[in-house]
Amino acid sequence: MTTDLSLIGLFTNASLLVQLVMMMLLTASVISWTVIFQRWHLFNSAKQTVDEFENTFWSGLDMNKLYQNFSEKRSEIGGSSEIFLAGFKEFVRLRKQSPIQAAAVMEGAQRAMRVAMSREVERLETHLPFLATVGSVSPYVGLFGTVWGIMNSFRALGTVQQATLSMVAPGISEALVATAMGLFAAIPAVIAYNRYSNRLQGLVNRYEAFSEEFTSILHRQAYAQPGSATRVEDRYSRDDNHE
Repeated sequence: MTTDLSLIGLFTNASLLVQLVMMMLLTASVISWTVIFQRWHLFNSAKQTVDEFENTFWSGLDMNKLYQNFSEKRSEIGGSSEIFLAGFKEFVRLRKQSPIQAAAVMEGAQRAMRVAMSREVERLETHLPFLATVGSVSPYVGLFGTVWGIMNSFRALGTVQQATLSMVAPGISEALVATAMGLFAAIPAVIAYNRYSNRLQGLVNRYEAFSEEFTSILHRQAYAQPGSATRVEDRYSRDDNHE
């Protein structure tokens, strides 16, 4: 009598609980790989968007023109451009309210930029906790399936007069497959989580740096002479009415 030691054979011959563990680990692995590829595309897109926006922003174009251009394609942008739109919009709206202190204008603009940055970070962080959970829990789930399978194998040995390796091997093999599947699900998830966490931190640093630099620009506008600030507000008012 021969025993099927293929992966499919080990799965079909395993106990119900071990089968459930294997199916759960396989599902977690498939979902984590889907998340990995989706996050890879998202982070690449986010970095490209930041690079393009910063190149445009520091090219010397008028901020009103920048606001108009990025407002027209708002559904296609994110990151630093969202921070810019939120901060500049709030800055000009508050400047149109009279009388209002420059400090209050700056506080409102900074608050709007912080909210925009928080939303962007939340968007980038989506599903990363799932990768962390798969990476930390999967080995233990696989180990549980292994322990259960080995326990069943030794329990079966108690019912026979003479134990042989051929009797023990299938049960132990199917049990060890659960551990292997747990590692297969965990290792890519841990690597991806660490990699994407580092990329997220890098983007957050760039967002914060741009926010500080843009705050300095707005600070100069807020405390500028009334005549120079009025030109910005008048231009924005025409764009706002056009919208």
